[in-house]
Amino acid sequence: MVPEITLWFWIIKILCTTVGESFADWINMSLGVGLENTALIFTAVFAVVLGWQLRLRRYVPFVYWLTVVVVSVTGTLYTDILTDTLGVPLAVSTAVFAGLLAVVFGVWWFSQRTLSIHSITTTPRELFYWLAILVTFALGTAAGDWILELTGWGPGVSVLLPAGLIVAVVAGWRMGGNAVLAFWLAYILTRPLGANLGDWFGLPADQQGLGLGVALTSVMFLVAILATVVYLTITRADVVDTKPPATPTTRKSERRVLGFYAIVAVLTIALLIWAAAQPHSTAPASEGEGPAASVTLPPGTSATSKFPAPTVAEFRAITADTLSMIRAGKQKAAAARITDLEKAWDDAQSTLQPLDDTGWTYIDGQIDAALTAVRADAPKPPDETAALTTLLATLE
Repeated sequence: MVPEITLWFWIIKILCTTVGESFADWINMSLGVGLENTALIFTAVFAVVLGWQLRLRRYVPFVYWLTVVVVSVTGTLYTDILTDTLGVPLAVSTAVFAGLLAVVFGVWWFSQRTLSIHSITTTPRELFYWLAILVTFALGTAAGDWILELTGWGPGVSVLLPAGLIVAVVAGWRMGGNAVLAFWLAYILTRPLGANLGDWFGLPADQQGLGLGVALTSVMFLVAILATVVYLTITRADVVDTKPPATPTTRKSERRVLGFYAIVAVLTIALLIWAAAQPHSTAPASEGEGPAASVTLPPGTSATSKFPAPTVAEFRAITADTLSMIRAGKQKAAAARITDLEKAWDDAQSTLQPLDDTGWTYIDGQIDAALTAVRADAPKPPDETAALTTLLATLE
């Protein structure tokens, strides 16, 4: 069962979303588990926790919010795999997850004739609910990172856009808009809001963050969630015995609010187009190839000068092997070999990035380019050779 929609619901939702971003980064990067392994772990954990949640016939704060935390991490990881491992552009990921969410809502509606959270009284409806939540987290991750990639905004500034849009959604609801639509719009928007908060707390000062680190940020927000859940378990402050009167809605008011949402959407698109046209480098909080591609090194500077020579030699050997395989026409072998480079690079991130963030980011962009070229659906040897040769020269 699920909770009533109160202010407490949205407070914990944002806290959970923030943890979803920072905790996934901590396990994936700082602990060196790797993106795919992290995703597999959390998929299994999500299945177990969801099974626990589905067995309950009443709302239990600890189990429900544990499920939200796990699904937030899992949805984030799915988007990161598309972007970082498979090289899918964030615009495409956003479109794919938006389409998938539309399909989930469509099937849910046609089978249950409702999308309201207040109607979740059966197992099939709760399964649709959690599937929709999983997709909203993936969609919110892709859309939020895409916006950062377009605008180059830092995490502190980027908080303002989803926060402002949530205010607009609440205003539309108060003006008589459809409550179910308002709920799901706000739910999607809390994902980039929480993620940007996590980046703001966790990123170093030179990347426009507060410099607390992803580990401390994760612990802080997990403690805040735990304290809030304990409080709600004891006080039941989030359980509403008598529902407040609903905001009166009519077809006319709903159409008026849809017009209001359309105006907000147009203004938002105009703002993003304007921001994208301004000179900027890609924000470090965004995923994928964006941040690395925007980094340049001063003339005569080596990207590897501050890194241990044996580690760089390992990267260079794998790159040279991959390039040799490409030149010999051994595409499958090259794709397998470059995976070794990806794993070695990910495993070394926690050691190398603190030594020289600029050099690490510069090389990371070239590795992303090489991975994308070698793993393309229809790989082009000239593109592969160019990307690997460029990377090899940087590692010399």
